[in-house]
Amino acid sequence: MATADNGMHAMTDARNIDNARKDIAPPTDDARWRAVLARDAAQDGAFVYAVRTTGVYCRPSCPARHARRENVRFFADGPAAEAAGFRPCRRCCPDGPSLAERHAAAIARACRLIAASETPLTVARLAAAVGMSPFAFHRHFKAITGVTPVAWRAGLQAQKMRESLGASGGVTAAIYEAGFGSSSRFYEKSADMLGMTPTAFRKGGKDARIRFCIARCTLGALLVGASDRGVCAISMGDDPEALIRAFQDRFPNALLVGDDPDFGGLVARVVALVENPSTPVDLPLDMRGTAFQQRVWQALRAIPAGETATYAEIARRIGQPSAVRAVAQACGANPVAVATPCHRIIRTDGDVSGYRWGVARKQALLARERAAAEKEAVEEEAAGRETTGGGVAAPASRRQSRAGQGASSP
Repeated sequence: MATADNGMHAMTDARNIDNARKDIAPPTDDARWRAVLARDAAQDGAFVYAVRTTGVYCRPSCPARHARRENVRFFADGPAAEAAGFRPCRRCCPDGPSLAERHAAAIARACRLIAASETPLTVARLAAAVGMSPFAFHRHFKAITGVTPVAWRAGLQAQKMRESLGASGGVTAAIYEAGFGSSSRFYEKSADMLGMTPTAFRKGGKDARIRFCIARCTLGALLVGASDRGVCAISMGDDPEALIRAFQDRFPNALLVGDDPDFGGLVARVVALVENPSTPVDLPLDMRGTAFQQRVWQALRAIPAGETATYAEIARRIGQPSAVRAVAQACGANPVAVATPCHRIIRTDGDVSGYRWGVARKQALLARERAAAEKEAVEEEAAGRETTGGGVAAPASRRQSRAGQGASSP
């Protein structure tokens, strides 16, 4: 299947951005106070705090000396603080764009410059154009978009290539329109970029063989699709026809094989996984995406069944703690439900966040995993009592980390 654009959606998915903002917002005043003491810039925009003795309100990251806790009040935003009689701090300017917002605006401008240039722009030139040092620019670009400037341009090329191939022009013209300096540079990347030959993609996936099947499970209709590399689609819904239409729309001219008897075994394994999501994943996966998305998806597969994580925790686990929004977008782009368990992502306050295939299904999957984990814990406790009482050798623990078991991506 076609590769996801490298960083193209890193700042545009409003729904996932909103979910990520809710995820990082502290749920209690104690948590807000800890954010203030840490001068956590990631919380700027989530709330403001006001100091009774000075009559001003500030961002959580304000560098001013901390007030006493008993003199501090918290508000959802600046207008709420001003309505209570407080004025904005002149040092952190909470009534204007935050430092993070200014950085985001600068990076957005750099993305537009990259998109408008027919030749690659150096980091030094981009940094000078947005008023940053090269080091700071590279760091902020990667933190905000989730990828490097080079990877972002590669994603832009991939998008232009797909658009050009979908038009009436030939493959060679599309290669140069997308900004590749030579055809050899493009063909080196075409398989991962398009998931098939350029000619096949131009013909709407013609001759690309993709097997699929609609099955029923306790969560509704289930569509399973697989290329020659592995499972490329697992989706759930109430309407089987809607699932098929969405799948067909991706490659209208592909050879979609829906009656392959050899495919039944793989489908049965997917159904079993949905019915018992705590079992280890033993499926070949064909998940094509950016390097950043692959890291996020791998981190999702490392969450043990029965446990959950937040967007912020995943961002820390992949070594990019400030890329919370990009992590949220990568979760939303996950094409294989359950096998890459984005349903294990929740908000910091414990609430179940949105889910591409329905919040009710997410709740059901989490409930099944919790029940399995609790049952396993009871069995292990019983085995331990048996060992203590009768001297019978205890069976080895069956509770193993399911981090990345069996899941593979090309």
